[in-house]
Amino acid sequence: MSPLLTTNLAATVNLARTHAPDLVEVYARATEVAQQEFVRRVGRTHPTGVAGFAERPDLPFDRNAPVVLLDNPRNLGNFGATIRVAAGLDAGGVLSTGDVDPWHPTVLRGSAGLHFALPVARATSLDFAADLIAFDADGEPLTGPIPDSAVLAFGSERHGLSEEVRNKATRIVRLPMREKVSSYNLTTSVAMGLYHWVVHRAS
Repeated sequence: MSPLLTTNLAATVNLARTHAPDLVEVYARATEVAQQEFVRRVGRTHPTGVAGFAERPDLPFDRNAPVVLLDNPRNLGNFGATIRVAAGLDAGGVLSTGDVDPWHPTVLRGSAGLHFALPVARATSLDFAADLIAFDADGEPLTGPIPDSAVLAFGSERHGLSEEVRNKATRIVRLPMREKVSSYNLTTSVAMGLYHWVVHRAS
């Protein structure tokens, strides 16, 4: 059976033609099932009547590019968006601390499925982080290149960095920000940190 299910194959193919023409052949191979079978397999209904199944990849973390560490992230949508940014800027992977599952459906939706483009996992310790650069508004200015082997740590928007991450950090740096602006969105901070790495690496 195809890893794609649909309750209406013709409608699914038409949807692909208008929204993802390069995937028409993929969607044409979907298995059409009755609504009851769809709910049984998927666990719920969906407005599109389309569902796909994929195995969680076991990807190695690329230590030739910085790994992003999210320190106890709380907003699932922002969590997913940071994964999307990290994939776009070719980070080595995304790790998180705390109790939020990095593969939670809301996080996966926020990443636009880019969990499958780079390693995403939960960190059980910080022992792997030999060169941990933590981002905080009270840190020193971020200057110079970021090593490819670095781990870039970002705290949650409400609580910031944990003491464990602060104590482990080899540097605590801040992003440029004008006065009277208190903070950036988590996704923006990750994007700025990785972009700094990309620009200096290319120069």
